[in-house]
Amino acid sequence: MRLILSRKGFDSSAGGCPSPVFPDGSLYALPIPDARSGIRYGNITHAGQNIGGLVEDLTRGKVGSEQGAHLDPDMHFDALPRQPGWKPLLGQAGAAQGHLRKQGVQAGDLLLFFGLFRSVEKTDGRWRFVKDAPARHILWGWLAIGEIVKVDALREGELPWARYHPHFQIGPDAANTLYLAADRLVLEGHSKPLPGAGIFPHVDPQLVLTRPDSPKATAWQLPHFLYPGSGRTPLSYHSKMERWNPLPEEGDSDRCHLQCAARGQEFVLNMDEYREASPWLANLISRHGSQGVFE
Repeated sequence: MRLILSRKGFDSSAGGCPSPVFPDGSLYALPIPDARSGIRYGNITHAGQNIGGLVEDLTRGKVGSEQGAHLDPDMHFDALPRQPGWKPLLGQAGAAQGHLRKQGVQAGDLLLFFGLFRSVEKTDGRWRFVKDAPARHILWGWLAIGEIVKVDALREGELPWARYHPHFQIGPDAANTLYLAADRLVLEGHSKPLPGAGIFPHVDPQLVLTRPDSPKATAWQLPHFLYPGSGRTPLSYHSKMERWNPLPEEGDSDRCHLQCAARGQEFVLNMDEYREASPWLANLISRHGSQGVFE
């Protein structure tokens, strides 16, 4: 089984700012702009609110409610009107899809989404980032891969519930791929099946990847078992051992530090070499996950 740490949502290059952490601690990963998409920011709702105004506020008008939104991964049932059969899904193409293919990602593997987030507040009726609040990488959702579909190979009438998705507007592309959520996630050593997809609706220290003492979002603090010692294959894009620090602080045997790659969307880990990953994931999903992505 493979674990894929998948970077998704607004950041300094895609969208121009972080996604918001609201005053109540809730998270929302903003979909990045996409001129080809048939979905507008003003079409999308979150927690009963239209996000068009939110995007305009946080980008100071650089991204408007009438602009196209790349709603991908699409994880919230209530984001749009849905056809019967809808389930969470991710589209991938280009170099990122090539990396997933070369890493052998397949049905049964697990995507764990993270993004760049920063605290926001509402002042004078507008959403603004909290002054001096740092931007942090935070885990915000997961998707167990149930089926992998090549968009160009679909026949007319197949997957009618997914045809709204931005990856159907890309045009001919042999690499254009959809990852459809499984109904259930089964992790080694965990007796009960978990939801096949979901979100982490509120921030928690266990979900924050960025070290609390660092101003750089890419300076990560991870469970120590993820340190690639003893000949184990490192997380992809992180094979240089100088990126890793196995014992960052004297007496802290539960953590390791990683300087995360600034580029790259999909970082793949072979869980067969990291058996401790299964109970860690089961704990994260059981304690912090929401199952409300399915109708």
